[in-house]
Amino acid sequence: MASGTSSRIELSVVQHGRGMMVSNAGIQDGEPSERSAWDAFVTLADADGSAAHPHHARLIAGGPGQRNLSDAVHALCAVHGDHPGLIVDVLARAIQPEASDWLAVAASGFADERTYLAQLTAAVGPLPSTPGQAESESALVGERHALEMLARSERRGCATGAVAALLHDWRAIRRVLDVAAERFGVAVPAITLPSETDTAALVAELGASPGCQRAILFGAQQLFAQHRGLWSLLEARSSARGDL
Repeated sequence: MASGTSSRIELSVVQHGRGMMVSNAGIQDGEPSERSAWDAFVTLADADGSAAHPHHARLIAGGPGQRNLSDAVHALCAVHGDHPGLIVDVLARAIQPEASDWLAVAASGFADERTYLAQLTAAVGPLPSTPGQAESESALVGERHALEMLARSERRGCATGAVAALLHDWRAIRRVLDVAAERFGVAVPAITLPSETDTAALVAELGASPGCQRAILFGAQQLFAQHRGLWSLLEARSSARGDL
């Protein structure tokens, strides 16, 4: 029984962790469209973002199990809680200098989010005991490695697209964090990330050429897929504990 559960947990993320991710929006390798880069980006986000995953919806629907919320906070902290993180790495590499001001604001804002994550992780208590923990830890290491590879991409627009996807998706992730904060008595801070309007304007401007649009969409697609894999892992862990 435990072996079968461990296999399901491992597969839930391994399927998202190898090779190019396939988008639910039907966009392959970030292929450009006749629409603006931002319009194509939003199509990807609607299909592949965290808000489209059933486990995300389950956590924010009301009355989620305390262990599920605790597990989600610990996993998000494991992937996004370390410094410097994706945004700082992309800013430091400066592949697209024209995005530097936006990236600087994003880096500062995400530092605040890491502080919030750390506070939540302390408040929710220890990681829930779950079958297949070794496979889960390995999958989280794979998630972090995938984000590092995106940050180091030399393809102009790819890393920027990944950051834009992180900022866009973080607002959905924040809904889960805020539910956990209310459950565990942590004050919910204001979001200091770049506005959606600023991100939309930057993506549209940088993605004006087909080549850069393709790279932006590819980076975004990969980031969304990593988050989708994370929610699938958490869903499998919840099932293994009997918490679904």
